[in-house]
Amino acid sequence: MSSPRDVLTPAALAMLQEIARTGSFAAAARASNMVPSALTYRVRAIEDALDVLLFDRSSRQARLTEAGAELLREAARLLVDIDAVANRVKRVATGWESQLTIAVDSIIDRTTMMELCEAFFALNPPTRLKLRTETLSGTLDALTSGQADLALGVVLDANTTVGLQRKTLGTVGFVFAVGPNHPLASAAEPLSDDVIRQYRAVALADSIERGGGLTVGVLAGQDVFTVTDMREKIEAHIRGLGIGFLPKCLAQPYIDTGRLLSKRVERAEHELSFCYAWRKKEKTSQGRALRWWLAQVDSPVTRAALLRGRGPGACPD
Repeated sequence: MSSPRDVLTPAALAMLQEIARTGSFAAAARASNMVPSALTYRVRAIEDALDVLLFDRSSRQARLTEAGAELLREAARLLVDIDAVANRVKRVATGWESQLTIAVDSIIDRTTMMELCEAFFALNPPTRLKLRTETLSGTLDALTSGQADLALGVVLDANTTVGLQRKTLGTVGFVFAVGPNHPLASAAEPLSDDVIRQYRAVALADSIERGGGLTVGVLAGQDVFTVTDMREKIEAHIRGLGIGFLPKCLAQPYIDTGRLLSKRVERAEHELSFCYAWRKKEKTSQGRALRWWLAQVDSPVTRAALLRGRGPGACPD
């Protein structure tokens, strides 16, 4: 006896759809350019493999049983999926990647990213897009470990990993921010490290999967409250759960409304430079999806929006 996989071919499913549409084995055989006995034999083979009856033959019309109706509901979906896969394969053959994964650092403006995704999908590409939220050295690690094709918001030092290409996104200024009810809210400025060290810092968890990762702005011996993303960090500052540096562009709206206070500190002004990076290849061997994203990020306006956003409190270029 044949197995379900042997008999449930796209052609067989289309044949069953035709029988259901016409209500007749004979009519379906004519439409399929088959002799009625051959069509009947194929239907029997499918029923034997599934061990069910698909059509009620007690009347002159071929009526679906409940099992037959369920099979055709699934068949319709499967046939659409098969057509979609065929179209995707044809388009991938034109140079589009089957999937593009982008590692997006927590510093990157999410609204701008969604606008870029919207523009990308408007092209109707065959490429499936996947975004990975990363933080600090985890953004670069996702790229170097092969889990991402493009990394946005990479903090790179002079020891750049071999085999990568990178370009600058820009520099982000940070402010030392505390909640209005925090003890340091009324402290004299500038704040020394000795004073700051007495209070809990709020730090972003580095998303790197191995190694120690990066820690930014935390003093030796200081108590630390670690959170997973920038929104949690801002909320922790507002609630007085800790202190530390925040990107000025993200903190400014809360400073303007009094939900955060900016405090001067003795140490040097805190800034970080960010890049975007991808694996080094000849341009002709790059997929069309990666080339599209690199072309977008090559725009100074887009780079500024990725780091600073476009909403209230966005920093000027």
